[in-house]
Amino acid sequence: MAIVDVKVPQLSESITEATMLNWKKKVGEAVAVDEILIEIETDKVVLEVPAPSAGVLSEILQGDGATVTAEQLIAKIDTEGVAGAAAAAPAAAPAAAPAAAPAAAPAAAAGNNSKAGVAMPAAAKILADNNMSAANVAGTGKDGRVTKGDALSAIKGGAAIPTGVPTQALPQVAAPSTKQDLGDRPEQRVPMTRLRARIAERLLQSQATNAILTTFNEVNMAPVMEMRKKFQDQFVKEHGVKLGFMSFFVKAAVHALKKFPAVNASIDGNDIVYHGYFDIGIAVSSPRGLVVPILRNVDQMSFADIEKKIAEFGQKAKDGKLGIEELTGGTFSISNGGTFGSMMSTPIINPPQSAILGVHATKDRAVVENGQIVIRPMNYLAMSYDHRIIDGREAVLSLVAMKDALEDPSRLLFDL
Repeated sequence: MAIVDVKVPQLSESITEATMLNWKKKVGEAVAVDEILIEIETDKVVLEVPAPSAGVLSEILQGDGATVTAEQLIAKIDTEGVAGAAAAAPAAAPAAAPAAAPAAAPAAAAGNNSKAGVAMPAAAKILADNNMSAANVAGTGKDGRVTKGDALSAIKGGAAIPTGVPTQALPQVAAPSTKQDLGDRPEQRVPMTRLRARIAERLLQSQATNAILTTFNEVNMAPVMEMRKKFQDQFVKEHGVKLGFMSFFVKAAVHALKKFPAVNASIDGNDIVYHGYFDIGIAVSSPRGLVVPILRNVDQMSFADIEKKIAEFGQKAKDGKLGIEELTGGTFSISNGGTFGSMMSTPIINPPQSAILGVHATKDRAVVENGQIVIRPMNYLAMSYDHRIIDGREAVLSLVAMKDALEDPSRLLFDL
């Protein structure tokens, strides 16, 4: 027998723990080299754990939902094993020991579930304290395990049977329901994912540590829309990607950050760090929550480069394939709530950055130009900033610089 260890991948320096999601293979099943065995969720990304070798999954050391650390052993693969051998062994046991059949009856009655009657640590303590047996509590956990909630429900409802009392001497009691009957007011309690918990933590951190203020302005998007319409077909033919609005917002932001370096800076202790590069975070919605992948050195990217990268980030976020390195760092962020129809918002700064631009839906509005009321496609811009290092003047003028660049895109060509 040749055993190969399966371990948790190396995590980022800022990540100490991860959560096991769902095993895709069971003990005794054959696995191919590089076949994904399980996904592990960190507070930033979901990592896939491939099989380091072909063989048979001989042992799982950490189950679904377990908390693990980098390089921790989670399973073993027998490279010389035969698929199904591990599963066949328990089936042969009754033939070898027929006298054990009566003792196995309760398990069979539970639906041949090998884990039925097995209590989780917290549940086992509760049952022991109340002199009750886990074998007579209906488990709702994985593989029929008795959870803490099952134990509490059993004690409250009197459904559990005291240890040592013969079951045949007691009346049969229906298993307690784990769902509370709330009529037309149902509730569901779901634990936060690591990503959602991390988002919550960072938002609270931002609110607590930054002196956040938001400044607003409005921009006439007609020039950008006209330019986009004029060159769209040629742009797609040349670059294989559509020319969207986000590349204009990104370019306009970099244009303003060059003029006002404090908006691109961050605080480190008592120091202000002025970054000589422009790494822009683009807020992207994913099934797991909000993520902010980073466009590196945006000042060196073309419109096509930006659009391709944003499209790539969007697909990776949807598939849960964003890497830790793609979500780390950033000197400024852009959040486009307009995608969902938002008209106005006050975005929260993404620490340790000092400012974030909120972009909203473009709508036709009545505006005054040269004393005349006209209809223009207008977009409200909102920039939240850390007032500790960015003065109101810099914040307002930087947003005006973005507005000017969008209303006259040629400024981006000549850096005006």
